[in-house]
Amino acid sequence: MYSSDNNNLHDHRIEANQILNLIESLGDDKLTAFFKQMDYTEDEKILYVYKHLKITPKYDKDGKVLPVSETDQLAAVNQNGFNIINIPNPSEDVQLAAVHEDGYAIEFIKNPSEDVQLAAINQDGNNIEYIQNPSEDIQLAAVNKNGNVIYHIKNPSEKVQLAAVNKYGPAIDYIKNPSEDVQLAAVNKNGYAIRYIIKKGIIPSEDVQLAAVNNSGYAIEFIKNPSEKVKQLARDKGFNYV
Repeated sequence: MYSSDNNNLHDHRIEANQILNLIESLGDDKLTAFFKQMDYTEDEKILYVYKHLKITPKYDKDGKVLPVSETDQLAAVNQNGFNIINIPNPSEDVQLAAVHEDGYAIEFIKNPSEDVQLAAINQDGNNIEYIQNPSEDIQLAAVNKNGNVIYHIKNPSEKVQLAAVNKYGPAIDYIKNPSEDVQLAAVNKNGYAIRYIIKKGIIPSEDVQLAAVNNSGYAIEFIKNPSEKVKQLARDKGFNYV
């Protein structure tokens, strides 16, 4: 839809500030996608970055626009991590600065290193949602921040599952077919987590039931046909189970 206007721009070489005003009016935050559509020169792309980072363009002695320096990029992302959206091929230092300012900025970083991923996770475990194929170490870091973020992890290992429920027992709600070890860890952390085990159609073993009731006598409310041993433990824990 822009082809005729674009050709006109390049045929007549209108001034850079007019180009920048056009870019601004289009309001496209996706730098790469935008340039694929508009086919601007390298100088115009650099001016776009200056414009969106709100930095005064710098030129060499011959009047050629200089690339945005890493110092200026760092200043921009330290002010607002989401400024990384407008920086093509940011260095790892710039990426780290962006996610330190706002961990959610990792959503806009292509192929972030594990250090960058970890920095984002350390801000908020939920940021694992924006990391493709996170390593087990990254998964562990995320669930150790917030057990519920296992929801965003595809096929977590038992080690990751255990870390998640050891952080927050009800996180077992997001684990398919948890092993008995994972079930025990969940109810040892929070007896009420047994409700999420039962909700899956799993009949918890007596050991799991006892662990849940030992954590909280009231957990027996969620157990169908508890054994006499489980009932007695509930009574011992102060729950007057008939």
